[in-house]
Amino acid sequence: MKRIPLHWRIIIGLVLGVLFGWLFPVNKTSVEVETRQGILVIDQWRFATLIRDTATTIFTPLKRDGLVKAIDAVEQMKRQQLVLEFTRNDGTVQRLEEIIRAQKPTSIAMALKPIGTLFLNLLKMIAVPLVLASLVVGASSLGDVRQMARIGGKTIVFYLCTTALAISLGLVVANIVQPGTRLPAGTSERLMAEYGGGVADKISQQLDFNVLDFLVGLVPTNPFDALAGGDMLHIVFFAVFLGLVLSVIPRAKSDPVIRFFDGLSEATIRMVEVVMLLAPFGVFALIAATVADFGFHILSTLAWYFATVVVGLLLHVVVTYLPVLRLLGKMPISTFFRGFRRAHLLAFSTSSSAATLPVSMECVEELGVPNKISSFVLPLGATINMDGTALYQGVATLFIAQVYGIHLDLGAQLTVVLTATLASIGTAPVPGVGLIMLIIVLRSVGVPPEGIAIILGVDRLLDMLRTVVNITGDAVASVIISSTEGVLAKPHITDDGLQYPLSKE
Repeated sequence: MKRIPLHWRIIIGLVLGVLFGWLFPVNKTSVEVETRQGILVIDQWRFATLIRDTATTIFTPLKRDGLVKAIDAVEQMKRQQLVLEFTRNDGTVQRLEEIIRAQKPTSIAMALKPIGTLFLNLLKMIAVPLVLASLVVGASSLGDVRQMARIGGKTIVFYLCTTALAISLGLVVANIVQPGTRLPAGTSERLMAEYGGGVADKISQQLDFNVLDFLVGLVPTNPFDALAGGDMLHIVFFAVFLGLVLSVIPRAKSDPVIRFFDGLSEATIRMVEVVMLLAPFGVFALIAATVADFGFHILSTLAWYFATVVVGLLLHVVVTYLPVLRLLGKMPISTFFRGFRRAHLLAFSTSSSAATLPVSMECVEELGVPNKISSFVLPLGATINMDGTALYQGVATLFIAQVYGIHLDLGAQLTVVLTATLASIGTAPVPGVGLIMLIIVLRSVGVPPEGIAIILGVDRLLDMLRTVVNITGDAVASVIISSTEGVLAKPHITDDGLQYPLSKE
């Protein structure tokens, strides 16, 4: 019997995960409270009164997370002095004393999340040694600082230009659609009440971005700290520097080091192949937990905002990536998407460019990109090229401003383009961090950062989509640079991405 190709197994896991999460959702208002008498799940309540000494605080179901955090903030020994009274919808009051803890209830789908987290951790574990080893070998094979500088220059120019285009395109779409003016009356207040507690910690962080500090920070003071912390920019700098130096010292001394990193690169590639066998199960668990926790009900409330971001992302792929891929990369569009489909599916499921990086490198090498190009362009892109995130920040800024009735003129929108471009460079390749960087953009044009609570409900779903766009930009860049350097080989795409010879030139 013919084995089902890996990308189809991932799709099956994704679809089953959506169905499973939909069948076993997390109740949005229930509270699980543990007392000395046992564990109780409270639902169908109108409001809750938390009594501590003589102080009382009232919480509605929309502020359930705030209630959980308020109890969490009390020292363990003092929680027994708390009194919690739930007034139910029928008017009855349930009084709870000697409280130990309170939390959101879970579900079967949420219980599967550790399986997905394990899969993510395995991919992240491989990413650092794979990038380090591949980049050292690739840089040492160049033997020409000028060629490395030319490749690096092309990469950075491509990334900065496409990021600025992405933000501009997002602002154009948002100006045309005006999603913030289409939000039903009273919806923003309800969303602020429901999700406001989830953004308070992010808003309290003192965020800033300085170009000079960023450039100085490119050089690691301790490369081992960078390796331990997974700081991709520092790893790229150190690996390129080491590889170039190995290319100019006597071969008798450089060959053993290069062979070591070459062997490490080959071993990590095989590790990727083994880990990807778990991909269908990891994707199923991640998607099931996401759907169970966030659901799809919020989409109807923020449909115009969601649609504006999605249209912007699609237009960016069609208007920006595909023409340059065909003209400069000289690659058929169908070939590109067929060869990169595993990375797309994984990025959508994990919302993490960093976790997808090993698979992205594997896929672009199938497309004919040499290892010496992919090992430089993709890790750098995973750190500084966030077109999808930047476009979302532009749309979100304009949407929140429209909700608050704040008019952003052309000058303010140009500020958004500049700030979001710079902020995207500092956006870490992990789920949800785009919200933190969005605060910088909002503050730059005087829009209240508290407004991100309005969009928080759909952020996880949009994060999945913009991660797909982020890694697409990285892959397109690697193809274009390989083509313009005259080193793009003939694609050798496989169904499973397993057991194929990789180009090491």
